[in-house]
Amino acid sequence: MTRPSEDDVARRFTSPDGMEVLVGRTARDNDALTFQFASQRDFWLHVAGCPGSHVIVRNPEWLSSLPRETLRFAAVLAARHSKARSAGQVSVHVAQVKDVTKPKGAPPGQVSLKRYRSVRASVGS
Repeated sequence: MTRPSEDDVARRFTSPDGMEVLVGRTARDNDALTFQFASQRDFWLHVAGCPGSHVIVRNPEWLSSLPRETLRFAAVLAARHSKARSAGQVSVHVAQVKDVTKPKGAPPGQVSLKRYRSVRASVGS
């Protein structure tokens, strides 16, 4: 079996600030995206407490935080690619990939976060 490519596991977007944003397609793809393709310095987003896509924002400049418009854009993508897509507002966890771990024996797509912050996203935005 051949190893999937980044394009096999993620949809690709460009943020208003020109940053590359990747959105996982399935739970298994989320694992591959987060743990095989993402860099430790990239940003990771996911809707809090709800199944959905892992969203990775590439961070080649080693920024300590995301620009406001990119953060908003990526949070809305996380909300729209989750089971909470019909909700008005959702909470989205934001972390660096280095703070995302896979618990032993956890099902595909499930992770633990060492450090994160939460932002609100309007799904209709």
